[in-house]
Amino acid sequence: MLSVFLLALTLAMDAFAAALCCGVQSGGLRLGEGLTIGLWFGGFQMGMTLLGGLFGRQISLLLWQAGCLLAFGLLAFLGGRMVWAAVSPPKEEGAGRYDLSVPSLAALALATSLDALAAGVSLAYLETGLLSAAGTIGAVAFSLSALAGLLGRQLGGRWQRWAGLAGGLILIGLGIKILLGQILM
Repeated sequence: MLSVFLLALTLAMDAFAAALCCGVQSGGLRLGEGLTIGLWFGGFQMGMTLLGGLFGRQISLLLWQAGCLLAFGLLAFLGGRMVWAAVSPPKEEGAGRYDLSVPSLAALALATSLDALAAGVSLAYLETGLLSAAGTIGAVAFSLSALAGLLGRQLGGRWQRWAGLAGGLILIGLGIKILLGQILM
């Protein structure tokens, strides 16, 4: 079980960074918003792990490569939006808040959970209980993402523009890391 927990920590790092960016850019997440972010990231991490475990033997290399390109595209797009918002003058009060809408959170959660799909595929070949492993992965991602979102609020305040710029660049960097990982594989 320790190996599953360590895997969960590893998988949650991208989600942690993305949630931290959301919190920083928002300038003031409430507890409910932090928990919502955690639910999105944790739910997607758990779901993708289950999906990979259940259909792992049927998922082709082509689908995995397309997933990496999708993750890169989503992270680059969302990171680019954050960078643009940070360098553009705000048009109105509250315009610098990060978009916590369902489509934005779903895209970000999907992009950061594609590695959990691969983990699920590998779990299908191990003697690990898929449901308990996926539950652990989801719980760790939820906890770290909710914490990161709320921590980001503390970091954002005074340095929101700079933090938003850094957060956007981090998301773009995560996308590049995923893309390079696929190319170098």
